[in-house]
Amino acid sequence: MLGIFSGAIVSLPEELVAAGSRTPSPKTTGEALVNKFVEKNPFAVSVQVGDYVQLAYSHHKESPLRPRSFGAKDEIFCLFQGSLDNLGSLKQQYGLAKNANEVLLVIEAYKTLRDRAPYPANHVVSHLSGDFSFVVFDKSTSTLFVASDQVGKVPLYWGITADGYVAFSDDLQLLKGACGKSLASFPQGCFYSTALGGLRSFENPKNKITAIPAKEEEIWGATFKVEGATVLAD
Repeated sequence: MLGIFSGAIVSLPEELVAAGSRTPSPKTTGEALVNKFVEKNPFAVSVQVGDYVQLAYSHHKESPLRPRSFGAKDEIFCLFQGSLDNLGSLKQQYGLAKNANEVLLVIEAYKTLRDRAPYPANHVVSHLSGDFSFVVFDKSTSTLFVASDQVGKVPLYWGITADGYVAFSDDLQLLKGACGKSLASFPQGCFYSTALGGLRSFENPKNKITAIPAKEEEIWGATFKVEGATVLAD
């Protein structure tokens, strides 16, 4: 899956900007990144959302245990990969139909977060049990919300393209070609929200997240660490 967002939607993460500055490397534009994704993945679907967002996904080479899916409702768009162990109970909690899938559940959970402020974001995400990563974009508020599960079983990466788009994908090599060293693994057990001020841990919401510069030989430019946690997202 792939989501790219212009600077009009999301501020460039300073840690990824710094990583790219330390070790300049070839990059491509956001448009070229989307085109590469479509070329690489048969039957890929690409959706332009307004002027500043593009989302794409494909079932090509997906794991049967961690499928990719896409959905939209009430101008909220969601890319989801993985599966939720407690989907059944969450559907009851949110009043969804029995045939609702993970995408619709995440959209409904996001709407709860958005509309019932100050409902804690970490509560919404920490209630999701399973292997997952997802990208949600709310067109009505131009809000981005991204999360990865507690142990990082569904890899997610993010980076900055040559023309300043922030990109999220499960395809490391795809992002490497577009983002160079302005690239990192999205930290497990964390969420990123433009409405709530950036990157936070939903397991340890009060703990600071810092970026450690990666070694020259590593594929990415930085590794994010939740202070007080014992696991690095690298």
